[in-house]
Amino acid sequence: MNNAPTKAELFRALHHGPDPLILPNAWDPVSARTIAEAGYPAIATSSGAVARVLGYDDGQLTPPAEMFEAVARIVRAVGVPVTADMEAGYGLAPKEFAERLLETGAVGCNLEDSVGGALVDPAQQSEYLNAVRAAAGADLVINARVDNFLHSGDVTDAITRGRAYRRAGADCIYPIMAPVDTLPHLATEIGGPLNAHATPTGPTAAALLAAGATRISYGTSLHNHTTNALRALLPTLS
Repeated sequence: MNNAPTKAELFRALHHGPDPLILPNAWDPVSARTIAEAGYPAIATSSGAVARVLGYDDGQLTPPAEMFEAVARIVRAVGVPVTADMEAGYGLAPKEFAERLLETGAVGCNLEDSVGGALVDPAQQSEYLNAVRAAAGADLVINARVDNFLHSGDVTDAITRGRAYRRAGADCIYPIMAPVDTLPHLATEIGGPLNAHATPTGPTAAALLAAGATRISYGTSLHNHTTNALRALLPTLS
């Protein structure tokens, strides 16, 4: 009988220490391998960066089949757990979404609570998260993104949403772009693992961890930084 933990179990455990979980976001097999070879224990994808590599833009504009295949290619490229940024689920029913994502080999997902620039009702989002959890069981580690700070910036609403999503079965709450000085309050009031957003130019992972975050991701910032570096390397045409 094989009692070895699954990749999902290993990834879920990384959210609870003893070390903080830092996830530089990949966009293709090359970037994923580079991150894994640097010693990171898990890989996160960036939906915005993957979309741009595929010729689309962020905002659920990538056909679901193409996004799932891109995630599968990244999973096949590395031996560590992969969690996929899947925007707001691409309009798929929860069961179909969970089944198709698990088929890629990913063990986690990031799901945001805004569509088309507007926040989704938290009760509606909670229902969706709960249905994804029911369909996937323990095989997906769900990171529930709270987009409040991209819109109103209301801390009370962010806490309400975070608590609701935890009750719905989310493993981690991600109040993206929350000001660093709000993180201690958010961490205390929401409870459980808290994801924060770092960039190469700040805020830094160290500052976010000191403020109470336990999981750090970089979104599209690494892909943007890499693209800018490429632009700077190009010879000037006269």
